Amino acid sequence: MVIPPEKQLHIFLIRHYKPKVEHAGLYNATRATQFISDYDAAGIEAIINKPEGLPFAEMKRVHCSLLPRAKQTALAIFGPEIELVEDKIFNECERKILSLPLFRFPIKIWLAGARVLWLLGLNSRGIETYREARIRARQCAETLTRYAHEEKKTVLVAHGMLNIFIRRYLRALGWQVVRKDGSGYLSVTELVKAEA
Repeated sequence: MVIPPEKQLHIFLIRHYKPKVEHAGLYNATRATQFISDYDAAGIEAIINKPEGLPFAEMKRVHCSLLPRAKQTALAIFGPEIELVEDKIFNECERKILSLPLFRFPIKIWLAGARVLWLLGLNSRGIETYREARIRARQCAETLTRYAHEEKKTVLVAHGMLNIFIRRYLRALGWQVVRKDGSGYLSVTELVKAEA
């Protein structure tokens, strides 16, 4: 169904930019665990090219997680005058490194393994489970829908895995994906829905 532009509500999901954190070399489990802490505390590299097709002139408020990489990305894209609404509900899904003290791998292997095991429900002791993350993502989708009815065009700067979950729940709520840039840094997903 084609929605007339004047009746459209928009939600833009943006992934944060690249954090300033060292990736090189081989990591043992202890160093890989420290990497996650460093990644969550890190700022971002300088953004050279902002994503295109965003309603820059119309935005007065942008939503983001509490993590520095999301907040700094939002400010770098939209400028220091923007009102940032920070909320822990939009934080990334947690990761936990499996305890394998004798092994050394590139950090990408540790992170991918941690995520796969988490998705299978095998590596979530002490952190948010996959089921809990999905419940939170549904709450995020409902929250963004409420914001969109108030703001008409709502922007969230958040994180790769969580944005994927949020997009699924927004679609279940009747939102249509009209733009999907992938899942890399600064990727944008735009969804629209008819105003009630």
